Amino acid sequence: MAHIEKNKTALLTRIKKIRGQTNALERALEQEPDCIAILQQVAAIRGAVNGLMNKILEDHIRLHIGQADMSDEQRADENEALILILKSYLK
Repeated sequence: MAHIEKNKTALLTRIKKIRGQTNALERALEQEPDCIAILQQVAAIRGAVNGLMNKILEDHIRLHIGQADMSDEQRADENEALILILKSYLK
């Protein structure tokens, strides 16, 4: 996965931000939580995770499925693997 290695620093930065958001959510829940603040934090975390998924997914499609030198069988295998991941992610 060359695109993962190429973007590792940026992806790790995103993950650290997500970790910070989840830590903030945990702290908020340990105190007397305000429902709206909790909902906003959960929405922010979901948006951050979706952004991470979108970036990795876009790069994967461009660099793996979009390769011109793939056989039909390889492309079908890549498509099926991606479909399974998307089904799992979108549950």
